[in-house]
Amino acid sequence: MPRAVQPRERGVTLLEMLVVVSIIAILLGISYPSIASGLDSVRLATAADSVASFLNAAADRADRKHVVVELTIHKRRGELELRTPEPNSLRKMKLPDGITIREILPKLILEEELRHVYLYPGGVVPRIGVELVTQKGAKRVVRIDPITGAPEIQR
Repeated sequence: MPRAVQPRERGVTLLEMLVVVSIIAILLGISYPSIASGLDSVRLATAADSVASFLNAAADRADRKHVVVELTIHKRRGELELRTPEPNSLRKMKLPDGITIREILPKLILEEELRHVYLYPGGVVPRIGVELVTQKGAKRVVRIDPITGAPEIQR
């Protein structure tokens, strides 16, 4: 008489599951710092590009609309504001979380939390800059070149 074939049980043992979970945990523990650093770098680059675009928009608006543009930089709040005499002309830009303004350039003798810069139509663009920094200390400086009027980002 032929023997009955018993079905094999399928599945994963607890020991196999623990080994796989511990390998995944080790890989995540090793790679997390570099991933977090990469995200900070991307966040800083994006913030620097946004500030450069905002400064460029301020200079362009002064020339295009032939109005005085007031650019206000709030160091503590991490905000830039653009205002013209036209109604409803206030535009704001807030820096992303984890990015702060370390310095408003050029440095003045007295430490300041707020700086107003005025851009005149057809006038020379003032030499201003904003130093951005992450919580880990990486920094970028966004400056307006007074000769060309174009913003530039320095590492």
